[in-house]
Amino acid sequence: QVQLAESGGGLVQAGGSLRLSCAASGRTFSGYGMGWFRQTPGKEREPVAAMDWSGGVTYYRASVKGRFTIARDNAKNTVYLQMNSLKPEDTAVYYCVADLWEVVITRPKYWGQGTQVTVSS
Repeated sequence: QVQLAESGGGLVQAGGSLRLSCAASGRTFSGYGMGWFRQTPGKEREPVAAMDWSGGVTYYRASVKGRFTIARDNAKNTVYLQMNSLKPEDTAVYYCVADLWEVVITRPKYWGQGTQVTVSS
């Protein structure tokens, strides 16, 4: 049973910071990309950031570049998302994802349950 367990969401004021964590279990993710999507009510889920297995290749959506940083610890099967300078428009449910790098930001197979991030103005 593959599980991706997110933690670290919450309520923060605009300009503040949060750090999301995602621990993967149930199989080896060796060679897999890991990342984060987010979703707000009435909208489709959108990719936010991703990193390949080596950590040498990353993806960020334009609206979070320079504010969010993705990192991973392969020994712990864990991926992190450091979110700084948060804006109200970052409010969403954030989902951890995992799959081969080629599809991790388009149609990832593995999803976490999601963690709510709310940024107040």
